[in-house]
Amino acid sequence: MKKVWIINHYGDPPDVGRYRRHAIFAKKLAQRGYDVKMFTASTIHTTDINFINDKTPYLIKNYDGVEYVFIRTNSYKGNGIDRVKNMINYYLRVQKVAKKFGKCDVIYSSSPHSLTWLAAEHITNRLKVPHIAETRDLWPKTFVAMGKMKENSIPARILYKIEKHIYKNADRLIFTMPGGKDYVKSLGGIDLNKVKYINNGIDIEEFNKNIKENKFSDEDLEREDIFKVVFTGSIGKSNNLKRVIDSFKIIQDKGYKDIKLLVYGDGADREPLIEYAKENNIENVVFKGRVEKKYVPYILSKADLQLLSVIHCPELYQYGMSPNKLFEYFAAGKPTISNVECNYDLLEKYNSGKTIDELTNEKFADGIIEFYNLPKEDYNRYCENALKASKDFDFDLLTDKLEETINEVLS
Repeated sequence: MKKVWIINHYGDPPDVGRYRRHAIFAKKLAQRGYDVKMFTASTIHTTDINFINDKTPYLIKNYDGVEYVFIRTNSYKGNGIDRVKNMINYYLRVQKVAKKFGKCDVIYSSSPHSLTWLAAEHITNRLKVPHIAETRDLWPKTFVAMGKMKENSIPARILYKIEKHIYKNADRLIFTMPGGKDYVKSLGGIDLNKVKYINNGIDIEEFNKNIKENKFSDEDLEREDIFKVVFTGSIGKSNNLKRVIDSFKIIQDKGYKDIKLLVYGDGADREPLIEYAKENNIENVVFKGRVEKKYVPYILSKADLQLLSVIHCPELYQYGMSPNKLFEYFAAGKPTISNVECNYDLLEKYNSGKTIDELTNEKFADGIIEFYNLPKEDYNRYCENALKASKDFDFDLLTDKLEETINEVLS
């Protein structure tokens, strides 16, 4: 039985948290006969949950045949100094705790932050086993592109140096964004044959099960007399929903009273946006609040059009993007409208929606109205294409790719 250790600071267990990629991979690898351990932090990002509130160094829990080793880390809120301490705690302590569990056959580490990679590298060097390093976000490129860090600042230079070091020394590199190989090529001096593309995805069987078993009570969802545009997820600066709301003001002013935006989620911008909509008499936008993850499939199944929105930052998305909600949108079998200008656009590739590249509020409003007016045959074609796309990102297929990568480094 091959032993796989997953080193992931944010390796949330399946019953809490938002980040389920590695919980699903771990479960499916275990079902295929692997002995899987997940080394993760005791804190769950964006929640108040901390599984360890004393001096216990680690805690073991079992989920779906996978042993989760929760490393004691300090609690934190937001992105201040306490979160940095949390990262450092994990980096230092996971190396110590790993020594108590003998040896594995391969280590699979995942960013976003590079201290996770470094911790995994130290463990792989000690155990003399292969290292598969995964990139889910480009740090520090993300911060530089969003103006939060200067390209030539000392922190940026350190992060770039760590990134290139890992890319050179890891046995395989997994990127969730389609253009990962092009990004590595731009850095120079790294073996491109090591680069694999395994995007985020969807467990289609579980998604469809949730549609049937976890119905969400909401009168607006059941209405047949409105065209329902649905957004699910966080409501923060990076989601750029103010511009979307301005587009819905234009739709309202044009007399389309039966087109409504239903927003399911929470975040720092939710209350300010509710006030903004009230002050500007925008009546076709309804904020529904946060809902449990299990209800999202049913909510999306009732949408007529799904909304993907982020802050305008083409430089950040030149290598593509991999938002989890996109794959939920595919699985729901409904078209998606996006304001995300990016290369490797999956909506365009699968013809399962439209990206409005010339991003003005007027153009985005027109894009929504275009879907509203689509002939039924054309609309159904978008729906069929979305379902076809979801099959390419089903976690069974993605696990095949991960297993293939594991076998490569062990051969």
